[in-house]
Amino acid sequence: MRVLAIDTSNFVLGIAIVEEEKVIGEVVTNLQKNHSVRVMPAIEQLMKECGVKPKELDRIVVAMGPGSYTGVRIGVTIAKTLAWSLQIPLVGVSSLEVVAANGRHFNGYISPIFDARRGQVYTGLYEFVGQTLTCVEEDKIILLSDWLGELEKRAKPALFIGNDLVIHKEQIETDLKQFAYVAPYTDWNPRPSELAIIGMEKAPVDVHTFVPNYIRLAEAEANWLGKRQG
Repeated sequence: MRVLAIDTSNFVLGIAIVEEEKVIGEVVTNLQKNHSVRVMPAIEQLMKECGVKPKELDRIVVAMGPGSYTGVRIGVTIAKTLAWSLQIPLVGVSSLEVVAANGRHFNGYISPIFDARRGQVYTGLYEFVGQTLTCVEEDKIILLSDWLGELEKRAKPALFIGNDLVIHKEQIETDLKQFAYVAPYTDWNPRPSELAIIGMEKAPVDVHTFVPNYIRLAEAEANWLGKRQG
């Protein structure tokens, strides 16, 4: 199976082409730039350099959120368009799950962290069972203080990982003490090759009904709905 993986759910832009257990090519940048004008040229350039034609792809895998509302929407829209036009399966993977995959060698829980502002984070709880990444607790948006309280009750080491750790590292280590482990910053970026590998094992979705997982509404949409209901 030859897979094209796309992740634009946060500042990181990640594109990878993976065939079975071989990473053919991978591009990762972590820049605060407009994904909408960069992602298609990045895909085209990577496929050209790897000598892969669109018709040779067997599956499209995309990071489906949570994350940046605009970033998630860009990636999902492009993935759906490619899957539909090429008539190949589409798979969506949690953006948090992709980051958690970088904790492969940690013996304990893995808690990927995306900042959600106002003291909140997007997170979930994962754990490797053998070589398989399993979800212990579904992705959610929660006050970081409440999340750390839940993890403290579990009394088990937890690895925190993600580019937004610079915002929350001090509170995590203060509240969770001996149970808190922070991944090295070289592991904070999501890897599109990991996204591809995870997506190989998941069931395809319906291209037409597939939507991003924002977990919460975009602020503008929430405000609009609030006014309508008020």
